[in-house]
Amino acid sequence: MKKLLMILAILFVAANAEASVKTEIIEYKQGATVLEGFLAWDDATTAQRPGILIVHEWNGINDHMKQRAEMLAKLGYVAFAVDIYGKGVRPAMPSEAGKTAGIYKNDRPLMRARVETGLEELRKQRYVDPQRIAAIGYCFGGTVALELARDAADLRGVVSFHGGLSTPTPQDAKNIKAKVLALHGADDPFVKADEVAAFQDEMRKGGVDWQFVSYSKAVHSFTNKAAGTDNSKGAAYNEKADKRSWEAMKTFFAEIFK
Repeated sequence: MKKLLMILAILFVAANAEASVKTEIIEYKQGATVLEGFLAWDDATTAQRPGILIVHEWNGINDHMKQRAEMLAKLGYVAFAVDIYGKGVRPAMPSEAGKTAGIYKNDRPLMRARVETGLEELRKQRYVDPQRIAAIGYCFGGTVALELARDAADLRGVVSFHGGLSTPTPQDAKNIKAKVLALHGADDPFVKADEVAAFQDEMRKGGVDWQFVSYSKAVHSFTNKAAGTDNSKGAAYNEKADKRSWEAMKTFFAEIFK
């Protein structure tokens, strides 16, 4: 009987720990544009904690981004999946996603304004320590997160997962206050060796505290299961690279938030 009660107690604690992660849709504005982000946090404590800004892939906030926000919440962070495109703008087809992402890639001031608005929204959340913020981004979101850092955002760190690394203003690297971690697929056909070399040169010239990790046999979108597993398409999920990059991020966060 005593053993049974112990097992039930363990199950009860585990169930409540799982249920303690809360999520909320946050509506906010950048200028006249209505944006809709996704917030996740663990309400088992009311203590302030680091906030993590998540920037979505080229098809906007999706289940993958929401899942990552909840994973971060379980690690003890307040995670906010920021909206770059605007409420209801969630491209379904690659051609549409490419066109939408292109608007912001070709207008870096607008890209920066959108992500900075999201950063301010994260800072306002009640459980967030505004002095301990990091930004992460996936694919298109990696480009955006790096651009946020180049705009002198007050961040502890930035992590790019299989993100675009190029910028029209590499001289802005001198403005970067954050430590930078770029997690890259070694066989990514969309972010080629010359772009990688240019990024690394930019980081050196800007005097940035940066790290670059390249994963073998990984192509673009290696963290996203929805990308399938066919590397010949240029974008595919890679379980080993996904797990290794997540652990690299966790180690990076332990360093910048210590």
